[in-house]
Amino acid sequence: MSTAEHDSHQRLSEIPIRVQEAGRRARVQTPRSGWAYRIEQWVAPRRDWLNWIHVAMFIGFAVLTIVPLFLPVPISRSQHFWNNFSLFANFVIWGLWFPLVFVSVIFTGRSWCGVLCPLGAASEWANRVGLKRPVPRWVRWRGTPIVSFVIITVLAQTVGARDYATGIAEVFGLTFAAAALLGLVYGVGRSTRAWCRHMCPIGLMLGVFSRIGAVQFRPKRPKPGGDAYTEKGICPTNIDINRKRESRHCIECFRCVNPDARGGLRLAFRRPGREVAQIRDHNPNAPEIWFLFLATGLALGGFLWIVLPQYNMLREMIGTWAINHGWYWIGNSGPSWLMVVHPAARETFVWLDFFMICGFMLACAAVLTLALSVTTAISSWLAGRLGGDLTWRERFVELAYAYMPVAMISLVIGLGGKLFSALAEVGVSSTMVESVKIALFALSVVWSLALGRRLLARQGLSRLRSLAAELPTVAGIGLIGLAWSPALFGITF
Repeated sequence: MSTAEHDSHQRLSEIPIRVQEAGRRARVQTPRSGWAYRIEQWVAPRRDWLNWIHVAMFIGFAVLTIVPLFLPVPISRSQHFWNNFSLFANFVIWGLWFPLVFVSVIFTGRSWCGVLCPLGAASEWANRVGLKRPVPRWVRWRGTPIVSFVIITVLAQTVGARDYATGIAEVFGLTFAAAALLGLVYGVGRSTRAWCRHMCPIGLMLGVFSRIGAVQFRPKRPKPGGDAYTEKGICPTNIDINRKRESRHCIECFRCVNPDARGGLRLAFRRPGREVAQIRDHNPNAPEIWFLFLATGLALGGFLWIVLPQYNMLREMIGTWAINHGWYWIGNSGPSWLMVVHPAARETFVWLDFFMICGFMLACAAVLTLALSVTTAISSWLAGRLGGDLTWRERFVELAYAYMPVAMISLVIGLGGKLFSALAEVGVSSTMVESVKIALFALSVVWSLALGRRLLARQGLSRLRSLAAELPTVAGIGLIGLAWSPALFGITF
């Protein structure tokens, strides 16, 4: 081959590379369009508004939690949430905020955390003037938010946070103090939220359920290697934004979003549940699964001890045994910061109540976790026998994510009882309320089964074999429905 021919051949061989590079540049430079881009364009120049939104939310929550402390405990049946501020505050927190903030993750992800939450904002404000020490290992441990969730959830039950202003003020006040203190001490960077990333009990739950949401922030120039943690960057929850693959830790503060920049993240919409259906590409992990199971069981225990007659029978039996053995202190009332002490409302807990509530909730969490682990383990084993890829443990973690929709809706229905009772107070028939609950739960069951089938298909199983491998999951979902039946159908055993 002559020199001229060689040069010509080399130029021709470089054309595809040049075209490919030009195509990449064109894709970067081509203006985006659609609703996601319009939202970015509207939010980006108004990011400073978030500070005022956080201030307004802080004032709102302060009013709802502090003002009722100076009002009489509502005990008259003629008092309702529309004519009594204490009941109104209780309804706003437990009837609106609590259930709706969970449902919101399906449509907007963790937007509550980044746009509205006053606790996360307080942690960030404290961090701006704080010591800015590196976050220690004990805080970064994946089990830390699980411990935080267990403590806050059990404490909310023993101090009566669902019924009394003092309980609400204690739970939210303690959480606020912990968020501010953690931000004051830990967090490297300009404005870091170590609380939101590592310790917030509500943030962990919202983060887990945000995986089934319709919103995702994706890197414009993704780097390989999967999700990574970094304390050097603009992300307040320490996400390495160019390696971001999951939605769990993203609080949607829009700090890394610039619609006209080539780098950073961009807002994208997706089909709800897509991240879970493709979970192996989005950092699946066992601690997240244990939290999903434990949180469902713990919340279940927090509901059942109130409605089950068997709980009162067990309480009487244990109390009698303790008195017969000389443990008279178990019938004494404890401190009001640890348990309900409201003589005016004719409700005062004793040490027996405190230990019974704690033990019952923890036992429910352990039993449900064990039961769902068994059904998931059997499903994972069957999937392997039927030709599924991955190891047994990896299949176990993947298939456990199928429980997310039914777990979330059961939590909303079971612990969002104030919303449904308020509907009854304003004239909605009990039949209609029960129908709404059943319809929501039925939709979550269908969604969970569909996700399970897609996960099994990703593991390489045919439709017929997926049906066989999913039978244990069906049993697990049935168990959740049976356990929540007092809330769903008003059935007690």
